[in-house]
Amino acid sequence: MLNKSANAEILKYPESIKEDVYDDYHGHKIHDPYRWLEEPASDNTKNWVKTQNELTQNYLKSIHIKDKIKDRLTQLWNYPKYSIPHKHGEYYFTQKNTGLQNQYVLYKQDSLNGEYKEVLDPNTLSTEGVAALTTSSFNKEGTLLAYGISKNGSDKQEIKIRDVNTAKDYHEELKWCRFSGIAWKKDSSGFFYNRFPETGSVAPEDEGNYSKIYYHKLGTEQKEDIVIYEDNKHKELGFYPSISEDNDYLLIIQYKGTAVENNLYVKKVDSDEPLKKLFEKPDASYNYVFNIKDTFFIRTDESAPNSRLVSFTLDKNDKKDWKTIIPENKDDVLAGIDVINNKFIALYMHNAHHILKVFDFEGNFLNEIELPTLGAIEDVSGNKEDDEMFIKFISFTYPSMIFRYDFKTQKLEEFRKSEIHFDSNDFETKQVFYPSKDGTKVSMFLAYKKGLKLDGNNPTLLYGYGGFDVSLNPNFSIQRIVLLESGFVFAMPNLRGGGEYGEKWHKAGMLEKKQNVFDDFISAGEWLIENNYTKKSKLAINGGSNGGLLVGACMVQRPDLYGAVVCAVPVLDMLRYHKFTIGRYWIPEYGNAEANKDHFDFMYKYSPLHNVKKDVKYPPLLITTADTDDRVVPAHAMKFASTIQEYNKSENPSLIRIETHAGHGLGKPTSKFIDEQSDVYAFLFKSLDLL
Repeated sequence: MLNKSANAEILKYPESIKEDVYDDYHGHKIHDPYRWLEEPASDNTKNWVKTQNELTQNYLKSIHIKDKIKDRLTQLWNYPKYSIPHKHGEYYFTQKNTGLQNQYVLYKQDSLNGEYKEVLDPNTLSTEGVAALTTSSFNKEGTLLAYGISKNGSDKQEIKIRDVNTAKDYHEELKWCRFSGIAWKKDSSGFFYNRFPETGSVAPEDEGNYSKIYYHKLGTEQKEDIVIYEDNKHKELGFYPSISEDNDYLLIIQYKGTAVENNLYVKKVDSDEPLKKLFEKPDASYNYVFNIKDTFFIRTDESAPNSRLVSFTLDKNDKKDWKTIIPENKDDVLAGIDVINNKFIALYMHNAHHILKVFDFEGNFLNEIELPTLGAIEDVSGNKEDDEMFIKFISFTYPSMIFRYDFKTQKLEEFRKSEIHFDSNDFETKQVFYPSKDGTKVSMFLAYKKGLKLDGNNPTLLYGYGGFDVSLNPNFSIQRIVLLESGFVFAMPNLRGGGEYGEKWHKAGMLEKKQNVFDDFISAGEWLIENNYTKKSKLAINGGSNGGLLVGACMVQRPDLYGAVVCAVPVLDMLRYHKFTIGRYWIPEYGNAEANKDHFDFMYKYSPLHNVKKDVKYPPLLITTADTDDRVVPAHAMKFASTIQEYNKSENPSLIRIETHAGHGLGKPTSKFIDEQSDVYAFLFKSLDLL
């Protein structure tokens, strides 16, 4: 392949094999020349990865500012970081990172001011720091911990059980777990959990099907676990267990992929009666909140796109018998509810930022808890009888801070202030609204240095996601400080497909309406340029996973609009995505081009891999992925990189960075994260001509 870069001694793209592989989609013959890259273990793929990584690293090493960026990132990261305290029994549990530890360490305290006693240190489980604590569940007394460990960023996890007081593990180890819930019985004799089939017991393509709920008795082998619920007639369904707040009922959530619609099953924990299906069909989201004996409180978007809280008794659970406790708010989304201090703590989203309100069990509004500024609540902890509640609050220029709320005094006070080394007073945040292509009003957050000049010359990073009902609220990012300090504008729009404005907003950006998401993002870039925040050559776009699909699609649709593109762990082959690992889970969101002609028509039209055009000048591109990503397989990124390198008419670099021993981002070690961000930012500085 001919090198098309002015940096000829650095950017010499490796030759990529092209095969005559074609698939027929409803009468359309589609060429897939780089299908061989879907085989990660093949020698051809391994050699391709090695050569591409060498090319990318040689290019990035030539950027003199990279070491300076890494030094600043390391300095910023090196401060103590804490999770919110969670109380179980008489103990408080907190995860803490002293600064540059690869993984957080779990501690317990006898009181809020008590000594930190180590419970679990994942850093001791891997010399490279790639073993991460991904799920944890304590028994009621806080004396036993069931926890999941993921390695190399995999979604797969192994569940172990630890005695909290001795920090010693029981001998058993539960395998074949992924996205597993753990629900202890109140007598601590064991717990319910969900898992997939044993490797080799089903066809490879079914290893992510046939989800089952098991009961594990403490001290026994996994082979003795009892199946509590399964549905082999509908192998694509998933199941997730939980225990009611009073510990009397077992609840099972039935879901299908990433669809927001679900169903609930319930029964008394120790009863031999069959599980009771609460709703006729999974036609809405149904989220258990609380129960008083057999009266259940459910948060749902049924007949309420912004969600409401309803109640019913188990013997009268028809929708006609529902009682609305907290009605739908037409302006704000009811994003979550906790029960603390015998009250409902309701988390609302208003124009994508959070509001916290308190209601009694009859649904009467009591008070609003005033938050420090426009921002978001990352976590809330507290129990039904507690007089205190903890919240973790963040905003774009407001580092994560933990507050304690006293229900007796109704005061919110600082519990643990961030010790990060930067002055947030140098920056400001604002929210703007802009029209999308079809006139839809879209909100966007902007963060930048105070005194910003609107002269069209500011480097700008436009970040988006737009899918799966995920809400992008104001958030704090350690690495983003490097950009803000360097004069960047950070822009984050709340695209359709997200959950910021309820289920209607989500549905307006999925399936055949997915193009709305790309239009919203493109319009955000155009608005930033029209309003003199930046110009095309200074505008970079970034997104990961579904956000990688977003920036990939927007790059091929509007290659003229951007000065740089950073595409992380992306979904890019929309015709075959459902064939890999858990890709089929996303069919409710994206569709299935293979099975449905109508789906093929709209998916092929925007699929980034299939819309790269010959002889088009594409902007500088850096794709990041990982060799062990088992959520979005690296083949998406690799096939796209080969195609761009072949077709790109410009001299701009088209690079791919393939991390080793890392996954989709889950539990990524601090050291790897800093290395990756140093590379990404060096690429941005060079691409936007900021050196």
